[in-house]
Amino acid sequence: MGTYRHWIFPRLLDLVMRAPQVAAYRRRIVPRAHGRVLEVGIGSGLNLPLYGPAVQSLYGLDPSTELLQMTTRRAQQAGIDIQLFDRSAEQIPLEDRSVDTVVMTWTLCSIPDPLGALREMRRVLKPGGELLFVEHGLAPDAGVRAWQHRLNPLWNRMAGGCNLDRKMDELIAAAGFRLTELDTGYAPGPQLARPWTYMYDGCAERD
Repeated sequence: MGTYRHWIFPRLLDLVMRAPQVAAYRRRIVPRAHGRVLEVGIGSGLNLPLYGPAVQSLYGLDPSTELLQMTTRRAQQAGIDIQLFDRSAEQIPLEDRSVDTVVMTWTLCSIPDPLGALREMRRVLKPGGELLFVEHGLAPDAGVRAWQHRLNPLWNRMAGGCNLDRKMDELIAAAGFRLTELDTGYAPGPQLARPWTYMYDGCAERD
């Protein structure tokens, strides 16, 4: 299991997350980041090319050393200056109210304590700061939800702690954020994939 977790899964995740359907969500959300930016769950750095000139400084956080090594290579190749932290989001090593934008793409599903992590993101955001997010989670259709609950224990073990059945908008609101934009719906693809492809994307503000 150690070989799978440390060597096979990070490379498989990097490959899967390059899919065109996924890239479309990234292009809609990530370029809106501005100021001092923290990306939570930066993974292999696939969002890096999408950050624009409005970003003054960039921080990335992820608990996977192997994925952070991929991010480091991508940042060096692109000439992007970034500071990386090898840890989960329940403890963010930044000061209170020090970040303008937090970016989170397909991350909240796999954080062991999602509410605690969101409260940490809120802590480091300045008043009026924004959380930009794309996540997959609990679907509204009873049949799909039933499969999400049924598949989740096995999927969680196979997919690095990923959960299929978290209600992302409710988690974000419960952490004290105000949702200012929210789009939901299934990503394009076959109906059999629906337990994995109900998406939540948008923006939440720290009061």
